[in-house]
Amino acid sequence: MAGGNQASSLQIQYLLLPATMSSMLKFRSLPLLKIACLAGVLLLSACSPKYNWREVRGTGAPFTVMLPAKPASHARLIDLDGIAVTMTMTAAEVDGVTFAVGAAALPDTTQSQQALNAMKNGLVRNINGTIREEKSSPAGTTPITITLEASSPPTQNSQRLLLARFVAKGEHVYQVIVAGEEQAVSREEADTFLASFKPD
Repeated sequence: MAGGNQASSLQIQYLLLPATMSSMLKFRSLPLLKIACLAGVLLLSACSPKYNWREVRGTGAPFTVMLPAKPASHARLIDLDGIAVTMTMTAAEVDGVTFAVGAAALPDTTQSQQALNAMKNGLVRNINGTIREEKSSPAGTTPITITLEASSPPTQNSQRLLLARFVAKGEHVYQVIVAGEEQAVSREEADTFLASFKPD
């Protein structure tokens, strides 16, 4: 799912603060080094932040999550080890790293664990990955959750990383994922995204 459901790259706009006549006149009396430093500060403060967090609500499935850029959504039929469902993916991308929530309604709530396992195994297969760490909620607790970290085989220059939560609550199942080249994934931003997900 991760490879085929990435959102389109979003252009980051850079805005420069307009200089007033008085500020330009003040520059004449400043040493060259100070002028250079002030110009650098103005440029840095004028850039839009890389992560522009906003709360997003699920369409067709009840959840809220914080996404780091404007998301795109689409739906398609998938097979979860014999369970046919329509999954809606809501995803945003920052610097080649995808932040996504997949949500689907099950025909039978007794299929929750089967569906979560199918989503987990499918995503790990998609990156030809190995699970580094996996945790599951205690039996009988609600919602049912699985968290994992997986990675693809390393190549000469890169290795793909998958950080994921799989959640079942009521008739709905969710996959909440961060996927990208390991060196490009910010653990802090990934944690912000994963922790913000709430099934309603």
